[in-house]
Amino acid sequence: MKIISYNVNGIRAALKKGFIDWLKSAGPDVICLQEIKANEDQLDLDIFAEAGYPYNYWFSAQKKGYSGVAILSKTKPNHIEFGTGIESMDFEGRNIRADFDDVSVMSLYLPSGTNSARLEHKFEYMDLFQDYITTLKKDIPNLVICGDYNICHEAIDIHDPVRNKKVSGFLPEEREWIGTFMDNGFIDSFRFFNKEPDNYSWWSYRANARNNNKGWRIDYCLVANALESRLKRAVILPEAKHSDHCPVLVEIA
Repeated sequence: MKIISYNVNGIRAALKKGFIDWLKSAGPDVICLQEIKANEDQLDLDIFAEAGYPYNYWFSAQKKGYSGVAILSKTKPNHIEFGTGIESMDFEGRNIRADFDDVSVMSLYLPSGTNSARLEHKFEYMDLFQDYITTLKKDIPNLVICGDYNICHEAIDIHDPVRNKKVSGFLPEEREWIGTFMDNGFIDSFRFFNKEPDNYSWWSYRANARNNNKGWRIDYCLVANALESRLKRAVILPEAKHSDHCPVLVEIA
């Protein structure tokens, strides 16, 4: 199974930038989208079906044009779980899960901490999410959580760790949380295969950051430890430019 995660920063905007042609070329079995910024009724779903993804599921925020996640699949999942059942997490449309025969794939969009109120919400979300996943893993051990975590784990994952050490996304508390989250049963699939620096998945629109590769690696495909022997490859796809993020890919046997 080839799985891609992509924060598209608005699916309608991405479509205008050639997203469908790219999707056909990339050809994942499943693609997890974040920050779709659209409701299902605002989209022509036929274009996704014609691209080879007749099974597409959308979980939008209550606020229009904001947040939201989706999963597109070539094959029909056994079950789709919209949200987590936790109201403070679900009103912004940040989690959707597709269960297949021997693996479950979640699309996650973890909040950013753009100000003190949002940072507080982010920390609350992180704690609730950890508890939710700890329980979920008991029934679904073969879990792949793809998405925009809005956190760089290590100094290698950010272009300027010194100047950004007090910026949300690289705060010590955030880094500790994602490290602990991984230690509790998940593999950072990209780092499993690649230990090199200067690999990022998000760049600011300011100061020509992308052309200068001054980025952050905040998008992950975290794979449950139970799937380690099935990991085949994991890569970042910076050539895709429909967003301020780029896609990340993991392939599982």
